[in-house]
Amino acid sequence: MDYKIPDIEKSFEGKIVENLGNNDYVIKINDKEHQLRILNMDAKGIEFILDQQYHKAKYLETLTNEMNLVIDHVPITLNMNTHFDKIVFKNSGGGGAGGTQLALKSQIPGKVVSIAVAEGDSVKKGDVICTLESMKMQVSVKAHKDGVVKSIKIKETASVAKGDPIADIE
Repeated sequence: MDYKIPDIEKSFEGKIVENLGNNDYVIKINDKEHQLRILNMDAKGIEFILDQQYHKAKYLETLTNEMNLVIDHVPITLNMNTHFDKIVFKNSGGGGAGGTQLALKSQIPGKVVSIAVAEGDSVKKGDVICTLESMKMQVSVKAHKDGVVKSIKIKETASVAKGDPIADIE
């Protein structure tokens, strides 16, 4: 997964290389391996030792593609995937073969937070159709092509599964 910290031009890729057991891991950040030991992790944050140095991270807020946290008393915003909107757009039917797909489908499971369009509305490719909440993150589902909203297949506060139709756009 790509991560980017604002005001730092370079993004970096982090991944777990090996699970050593007992909350010990070998992780790789870009091309360099590091030793990681997780001491405590809960919904509020995580305490860990990275390369023999103690760190404490407190979670403040998680949004669609970013997380606000405080690491060792320094506030940081992580852009967890700088291409998140493009990924959701592509996987919800965008960028298809000639835009012939009628149904806009959910790429993630979640709860419908809001619906931005009504049946009969004209939409352009990339317009927000609805907002879903999944794992405390809000994700905008965007139109996969220009057209008219023929029908809306969801209701606010309802749950949707991955692959469920959101709307038909002609």
